[in-house]
Amino acid sequence: MNGQTPLQGWTIVPTPQTMQHKAGIALLPMCGRINEARAAGDDRYILAAQLIDDIRAATGLEWDIATGDRWPGFITLTILDNPHAHPSGSYTLDITSDGVTVVGADFEGVRNGVQTLRQLIRQCGAALPCLHIEDQPAFETRGYYLDVTRGRVPTLDWLKTWADKLCLYRYNQLQLYVEHTFAFDGMSETWRGSSPLTPKDILEFDDYCAERGLELVPSVSTFGHLYMALRTQSLRDLGEFPESADEPFGFIDRMRHHTLNISDERAFALSTKLIDDYLQLFRSDKFNICADETFDLGKGHSKPLAERIGVAAMYADYVTRLCRHLETQGKQPMMWGDIALEHPEILEQLPEEVILLNWQYDPQVTDEKIRTVAESGATQIVCPAVWCWNALLPRIDDAWNNITRMARYGAQYQAQGMLVTDWGDLGHVNDPRMAIPGMIIGAQEAWNPGRVPDEADMLRRISRLEYHDASGELLDILARASHAACFQWNHLVTWLELDDGQDGVNTGVLQTIQGLLPENERPDDVIRTLQNESRTPSLAESRRILLRYLKHHIALGETADHLLQTSARRISAITATAGPRIAGNAAAFRVAIEGQRTLNRVGLRLASEAGVTGTLQSCEAIQHDDAANLAAALEIWMEAYAAQWSMTSRDSELQRLQEVVFRVADHLRSASRVQSVL
Repeated sequence: MNGQTPLQGWTIVPTPQTMQHKAGIALLPMCGRINEARAAGDDRYILAAQLIDDIRAATGLEWDIATGDRWPGFITLTILDNPHAHPSGSYTLDITSDGVTVVGADFEGVRNGVQTLRQLIRQCGAALPCLHIEDQPAFETRGYYLDVTRGRVPTLDWLKTWADKLCLYRYNQLQLYVEHTFAFDGMSETWRGSSPLTPKDILEFDDYCAERGLELVPSVSTFGHLYMALRTQSLRDLGEFPESADEPFGFIDRMRHHTLNISDERAFALSTKLIDDYLQLFRSDKFNICADETFDLGKGHSKPLAERIGVAAMYADYVTRLCRHLETQGKQPMMWGDIALEHPEILEQLPEEVILLNWQYDPQVTDEKIRTVAESGATQIVCPAVWCWNALLPRIDDAWNNITRMARYGAQYQAQGMLVTDWGDLGHVNDPRMAIPGMIIGAQEAWNPGRVPDEADMLRRISRLEYHDASGELLDILARASHAACFQWNHLVTWLELDDGQDGVNTGVLQTIQGLLPENERPDDVIRTLQNESRTPSLAESRRILLRYLKHHIALGETADHLLQTSARRISAITATAGPRIAGNAAAFRVAIEGQRTLNRVGLRLASEAGVTGTLQSCEAIQHDDAANLAAALEIWMEAYAAQWSMTSRDSELQRLQEVVFRVADHLRSASRVQSVL
């Protein structure tokens, strides 16, 4: 049959293009063998080993591996005799009572068929349904983009775990976003204290990815987003605004600018050093120079050049030089497309070989910018997001809407592929395990866009396959819990960083308040206050403006607490039946939910202190939530959070997150003491 896998009992993600169910069950032998042809290109028989591991976990049985025509196996992995007649990555899977056969067009095809078989083994154990699958991907490139620089540097073990998961869901590319968290020679001032990745890490991880059919593509910021580098004594003179180098560290400030002054030729030398040093560690023939959000370009030290030739020409000339530099070394350049789309004339000036990474994260995104790049003739990859940044709980609804739309537009305008992004703005407070639902949605849409009818069906599939939840309800509960995030991590960071550290107001942070809410939720009266203020308000006034702006969200905190408590109970009950296989996810869910409950309470308390009126005045939570107890709750939660951090990540910037929490705890106790005196 064509269409959906029945949800009774088992599911496959991504959904195959064509699947025929047949009568009967294939029972795996007690002492079985996997025969993997050498022609498959899997020199270390990693694919056969994956199957053996899953068979052992699901059945307790031990199987053997062999190759050649004298060692038949119940499971056969082989490659087509005429692979060029079929698309790369395509495969067939036949399960009969006599045996199981995976035939791929190439190594990637065999790998993809094996992943489908692994999913069935995980759900059905030794009793597999008889069926015939013919399958191929919609997009040539199905990539994942993981932030390893804005606060959280994963351990190598976790990176391997993530690569295994990407492999299971048939991704074929991975990029790690790096600004300063790599141990470049001669640049210790930039990466010190960040728990950086090392050349050995990359070499080992590159091998690990390649063996699982993942191309590890190097990606380094070479133009904008150089906050840590441009704060150093050695490199600060290369920034557009070197005078800002000594300003106190700020999570929000790190996101806003910090662009190279490209009118200084030393800037190009720095960019090419980063490129040349890094690319030698990867087998990929591609390199992502990033070059996004160069907000400062032409506004600081390079302003004279901008006045002479224009910002668009400056940008186009510089990225073209970087692309040509890569091409001389046999590498295909990739770069983010946002600046070129802001100045469409740049599209006509870029080298033909460059791949534009067209990122659009709006859940209601339109096709306008994808169409613009397609009409220019440039090669593009569409880039949606898993929607986890700045928050403890994943915004799964937003991820679904964003990813499905971008996949549809990508297919419509014949994009080369899709790259699903996973960012860690403001310290990467989001646990990487929270990105799993969005990652799997991305896998589905990159392989077979539009096949799953709706979000509810997709979440049931993921709940059953990934989290072993027979009810299929887990992710729906988690998605609903995220709607109860009334006072979020980015709200708390904004409240803190309005303080410029010198008893004044950080006006740059003040300007970001309006962007904290979608346009249709922004209170007009507060916006008018922000726009019409003829002077810089005091710190207390600025914080009051922020809390008034968020008032209607904060006021829901008391009601939201009931939803979060209920969600925690229901998720705990579901995950308990899944056994130890998802214990880590269960802990991550619990810590995130309890953390959001505590943040909601903090928002209510801060709003009360600031005299934000209305429904907050009569809030029972404020009346009964002692500030000292709330401070203690924050600190206790942070201990649990830090323990979970260490499950996936190096120390990196955990201390910065702790400082945020401890500063708020200190404020609560201090404010409580002042009020008691009054």
